[in-house]
Formats: sequence, C-alpha cells, structure tokens
Amino acid sequence: MKREDVTKIFEGATEEQVNSLLNIHSADIGNAKKALETERDSLKEQLKTAQDSLKGFEGVDVKDFQAKVTALTADLAAKQKEHEAKIADMEFSSALDAAISGSKAKNAKAVRALLDVETLKASKNQQADIAAAIKKCQEENDYLFGSDEPIKNAVHESGGSNPKGLSGVEAAFLARNPNLKI
Repeated sequence: MKREDVTKIFEGATEEQVNSLLNIHSADIGNAKKALETERDSLKEQLKTAQDSLKGFEGVDVKDFQAKVTALTADLAAKQKEHEAKIADMEFSSALDAAISGSKAKNAKAVRALLDVETLKASKNQQADIAAAIKKCQEENDYLFGSDEPIKNAVHESGGSNPKGLSGVEAAFLARNPNLKI
C-alpha cells in the first residue's frame, strides 16, 4: 500500500493518521511475512528429511526386500507352530503324569515305558485313552502298582505274657535282658 493511495482513499486524513495506518499495515505485513518464512523453513526441512530418507532406499531391490519379508513371515509361522507343539507336549506330559500318579504306580518311569506314548499323544480323546491304557497296564503288570487289598500276612506280637503292660518293643527288650529289673 502506498502513501498516495491512502491519502486518496481518506481525503480528510491528517498526516499523523496516514502514518499510523501505514505503520499498522507494515506491522501486519511483517508478521505475515515472518509466519510465511517460518512455514517455508519448516517445509524445506521436511523436504530435506524426506529426500534423505529416500536416499536410504537407493539401490534397494524391492523384490529382494519382499523375499526377505516372505522368509521372515514363514520363519515366524514356523516358530509359532513349534511353540504350540511344545505347549501341547507339555500339557500331554502333565496329563499323563497326573494319571500315572493317580493310579498308585510304584515307578512312574516303568509305567510310562510300557505305554504307547506316541499313540496316546495323537489321540483325539487323550484323557479317556490315557486312563484306558493305564488300566490295561495295571491289569497286565499289577506288581508296578500299589494295592488296596489288606496285607495278608500281618505280623503281630507273639503269645508271650506281658504282665506289666509294656509295649511290644519294651517287652522284647526285657525278654532278651532278663537281668534288668523294672
């Protein structure tokens, strides 16, 4: 905006009023100019950053990059399957060990060796098949398992006299050492 334009528009304005208006206008233009320069500098910096990032991709073979991504994805899937298999194996082993200990096995390793573990692992209904296999093993090899039957040849005190009401051990001790007095 020129001084002549302002004086034509505002014919009755004093010199002081025209100067005040031009100063305000100059300040507005200066502020707008500073804002535009800041925005320009920011955009220049963004452009430089983008160009530098693109330089990092120079010489990169996209097909090679895609092949690497495909290989890494396949490796990740294989690791996932491996972890799932390990978890399933741990769950099966835990269920088998619990069933063996619940069957009152005297030696869990011996019972486990007699079972077809691979067939049981591949079974759809593992719990029932494990129980059936252990029961069959128990019938065929009852010596490996504890029994609920009472002991048939119980040992008890002999028919000797115990006039003083001593326990069996005390009475036996006195019987071996007749010189001791109570």
